[in-house]
Amino acid sequence: MRPVLSREQMRAFDAHAIQSCAVPGLLLMENAGRGAAEALAKELAQHPERSPTLIVCGPGNNGGDGFVVARLLRALGLPVSVALGGSFAKLEGDARTNAEAWRGMGGALEELTDPSELTRFDAALAAAGSVVDALFGTGLDRELEGLARALIERMNGAGLWTCALDIPSGIDSNDGSVHGVAVRADLTVTFAHYKLGLLTSSASALTGRVEVVHIGVSDTLGSQPARSAELLQTRDVTALFSRRARDAHKASAGRVLGIAGSPGKTGAALLLGRAALRAGAGLVTLATSAEAASTLDARVLEEMTRVIDPADLATSLGPALSSSDCVAMGPGLGLDQYAKELVDFVVENHTGPLVLDADALTHFAGRLGDLARAGGRLILTPHPGELGRLLGISARDVERDRFSAVKRAASASGATVLLKGPYTLIGAPGRVTVVNASGTPALATAGSGDVLTGITGAFACSLPLFEAAYAAAHVHGLAGEVWATQSRADRGLLAHEIADAVPAVLASIAANARVA
Repeated sequence: MRPVLSREQMRAFDAHAIQSCAVPGLLLMENAGRGAAEALAKELAQHPERSPTLIVCGPGNNGGDGFVVARLLRALGLPVSVALGGSFAKLEGDARTNAEAWRGMGGALEELTDPSELTRFDAALAAAGSVVDALFGTGLDRELEGLARALIERMNGAGLWTCALDIPSGIDSNDGSVHGVAVRADLTVTFAHYKLGLLTSSASALTGRVEVVHIGVSDTLGSQPARSAELLQTRDVTALFSRRARDAHKASAGRVLGIAGSPGKTGAALLLGRAALRAGAGLVTLATSAEAASTLDARVLEEMTRVIDPADLATSLGPALSSSDCVAMGPGLGLDQYAKELVDFVVENHTGPLVLDADALTHFAGRLGDLARAGGRLILTPHPGELGRLLGISARDVERDRFSAVKRAASASGATVLLKGPYTLIGAPGRVTVVNASGTPALATAGSGDVLTGITGAFACSLPLFEAAYAAAHVHGLAGEVWATQSRADRGLLAHEIADAVPAVLASIAANARVA
């Protein structure tokens, strides 16, 4: 897994490189700029219409990175100009050194110190084919206003292909929130490590493609870097799966009990069951009310069904709980009193792995701490709205700081928490949060979460719960990518098609190669 750092951790990493490893800060800036320049040169070679390039530098080290990029692009013979959001006379340290180097090789510099000078900036944008944002780096923690805000608004309004250095200016590097306004980048070249703020739902629409470049030091320097999260790679999931034994049988492959569905919502149960089977479960039983079970019986082929008697949960459901390797509960279950009593019974009495999703989570709104007393080990798979209800906050508050929300929920419940979204987060007590980046906008389709619940349930039959959760999120995302690649579409995906793509994804993972 790749380290994901907070603002403070990145500062500590740089300080360790400079002070303990004797790598000068000026050299770190040069290496960062070189990596960004190489990425830009590659883009410009493929898209010559994006020349010339305007680099917009700020007064700090991010601006210094921009001056390095400008110098190196010019050395490659590429047309480049520089605008400085501030006064050259006030530049300090390594940023000053690189600004002087830019001028020393004959580079022109447009100084902008007041909003009244923005007409010159507009003219520079009009003459450019692309723009590089080097205004603010990861240190920004204040609302943008005045000249800085105006520069970003002008950059966004110019309609140019945009590259951001380290992080798009205006995005908070710790939580991904926007400080009033932020650059909309097509490419973000970040230095040394991913930053927390880059891997959030709020930032995903602003960062474009994210590319990490080395800064000339090892990814790990002694005990550095401390990290707040880790970005999941396919090879991390590959390591979890081994070839199935020749003497495997349906019971040894995993027995999943899906408690899901209600009248009018039996499709949720069917999707859960189909996904669990596609993910490798050998036996799947769908338990639900008598009315819903009659509908399921007319449609199931591979799954079994079980009728739950609300007047005698212990007799009608107890044996199925004890014979299952994992229980997955919640999709389409309903929010009536029967469903509430059913959820409470299962949480209190099941002693094995238990995946809670959808309606099963909503029944614990405002009483998240009750899950800490569950009889078994839990995986919670909420979307932001469901997690907000569990924590007693709004979905917007969850999105404002997803990492903190996951930590709070895991601590209060003692469970593994999988927060769905463009960057799915998986957290658990005592574990570093894992970020899953696989997926596609096509996964925004009804039933997608029910499929994820089934995959998670199948994996939890044989894997530790934390690993089962992040493996399920990754495989689910890859399955969506397979469909999107084959159909060349970002919409129109049906949930059962996600499940049907899972075997090919698992085969690809087993071969240590992604499906294309």
